Amino acid sequence: MAKVKWLSAVLFFLIGFSANSIAQDSSHVKWQVTAKKKAEGKYDLSVSGSIDKGWYIYPKMEMEELEGIVLNDEDSATTFIQVASFSKQIIIKDGVFEKNVDAFASSVQFNQVVSITGQVPAVLKFTISYDIADGKTFLHHDDPLAANLEGGVAVAANANRILIPAINLDKPLTDCGANGSAAAPGSKGLLSLFILGFLGGLVALLTPCVFPMIPLTVTFFTKKATSRKAGITNAFLYGFFIFMIYVLLSLPFHFLDHNNPEILNNISTNPYLNIAFFVIFIVFALSFFGLFEITLPSSISNSTDSKAGAGNIAGIFFMALTLALVSFSCTGPILGSLLAGSLSADGGAMQLTAGMGGFGLALALPFALFALFPNWLKSLPKSGGWLTSVKIVLAFIELGLAFKFLSNADLVMHWGLLKREVFIGIWVLVTAALALYLFGVIRFKHDSPKTKLPPVRVLLGLIAVTATLYLIPGLTNTKYANLKLISGFPPPLYNSIYKSGHDCVLDLNCSRDYEAGLKMAREQHKPILLDFTGYACVNCRRMEENVWSDPEVYKLMKENFIVISLYVDDKKKLPSAEQFTYKTKEGADKQIITIGDKWATFETENFKNNAQPLYAVLNTDEVLLSHPVGYTPSKSEYLAWLQCGVDAFEKK
Repeated sequence: MAKVKWLSAVLFFLIGFSANSIAQDSSHVKWQVTAKKKAEGKYDLSVSGSIDKGWYIYPKMEMEELEGIVLNDEDSATTFIQVASFSKQIIIKDGVFEKNVDAFASSVQFNQVVSITGQVPAVLKFTISYDIADGKTFLHHDDPLAANLEGGVAVAANANRILIPAINLDKPLTDCGANGSAAAPGSKGLLSLFILGFLGGLVALLTPCVFPMIPLTVTFFTKKATSRKAGITNAFLYGFFIFMIYVLLSLPFHFLDHNNPEILNNISTNPYLNIAFFVIFIVFALSFFGLFEITLPSSISNSTDSKAGAGNIAGIFFMALTLALVSFSCTGPILGSLLAGSLSADGGAMQLTAGMGGFGLALALPFALFALFPNWLKSLPKSGGWLTSVKIVLAFIELGLAFKFLSNADLVMHWGLLKREVFIGIWVLVTAALALYLFGVIRFKHDSPKTKLPPVRVLLGLIAVTATLYLIPGLTNTKYANLKLISGFPPPLYNSIYKSGHDCVLDLNCSRDYEAGLKMAREQHKPILLDFTGYACVNCRRMEENVWSDPEVYKLMKENFIVISLYVDDKKKLPSAEQFTYKTKEGADKQIITIGDKWATFETENFKNNAQPLYAVLNTDEVLLSHPVGYTPSKSEYLAWLQCGVDAFEKK
């Protein structure tokens, strides 16, 4: 019988699992938990289970892939520090593994020492995971348990409050703002991403992996075809398949987005994924510098290439797929940037489709156009050393972009490794090195022999010098440090080596907790500006550094509002006492483990929205004063919306 992979009797702390009683029933085991205080922050848990007749729980078995007690610390404040001691086991004839095994039958009991740093919760909530069988049926169970802790502090009554009944999106006190304006990016946003994808595709065309394929492929279609019309048709079909392949790559994200609207934001802000992107971009950059070559396994490209001759339409499709695969080493970094940019805090699956569509169209168009006008092929520059220069320039760009992903991970995890000035300093070095390369001061082994610099290279070199000079003030602690042209890419202004302690954006009156901010608003009798934001949200930084910094807007916000900035991508875990399971309006159970979990759920439940930035104005009774708005780059429009909220607050 094939070995069954399982974890037996696993006890681990699961943050945010709500339990209303100390005893919990599973299908076949009734559990009881008690806790005895041993020392400050240390407790001895006693867990006992009454097992239904005929059923038994597996302890550790002598198989390499099977384990017994495993303690997983999901909460950084809680540590299981001593191996559990078990009650006596019996030997039974096991029908699942077809041999005699040790098992717990009738009852099981064990003790576990737990250590809690910081504030001790009144109730410790955890889950016991175990495998149970009756000789025929093998089941896995995850049962939520809880234990009262002596001396623990109870959670405040409103600490776990998510749904605010007073917020009515359909009936704000005034009609200013646009209800649901941030629910999904409009056509302008999709068009912008399509254009960015198209520009990325044009850049990919100039790489050594793609550019030489244009004349070769077009010539192949025009010469192989029985007529010029057939050649043009095949070339257009080839281009269409290229476009379709890149659009199809975005389809899985639509299913993810449909099943869980927050999942794409969670993916884009996942620190480990961002670190992976950082490493990948560094590797791609080193490859573009000529240190090594990145290619997909030959078996994949050979397989698709071999099918390129199968039938007419099918063969053309596989030719398009072959191009997509063999050009991956050049297009991969561009596609990676497109993927990460589209799945940002204010993006989603449709944004990715728009970007991928633009990218695919840019790659496809030349094949169709040159088939239609074959004489244009004569005007194409010949492949040569300039393609190597394009790769080197892309390498510098990839190197700079890599640190954006590292910055995302650093911000959401609060590591403090990549402060704003450090990030900008790295970009200064990258753009300066790029300028030196373009002017021929720095050279690589694959570069062509040194000759007179072409005008295009000189122009690009001047642009790199200009970029370097523009970035340098960002290293200072002056008003010129706000580099508005690149807002959203460096860490925010408050994440600075020059500042500490006060992390409110632009030193506004702010809070990063809803209940604390509500208390401030009531004490100061000011309206609330709810700011749903994210550390990795580019448009949030653009609003803060371009719109909020405007003197009129800033004055109004500083004097009239309590800003509550809720970071939906904050991966810092909530204190164990504040973690819970929330039942959504749709009836689904959602684990609230991190700060970001809480505020992302707060946004979707109260505002039917999961995009950032999203702004809403409330009074001290938590009533919505105007329609929420999203990204509003117009300073005058945003100022008018803020003023409308202030006026509504004062009229009440």
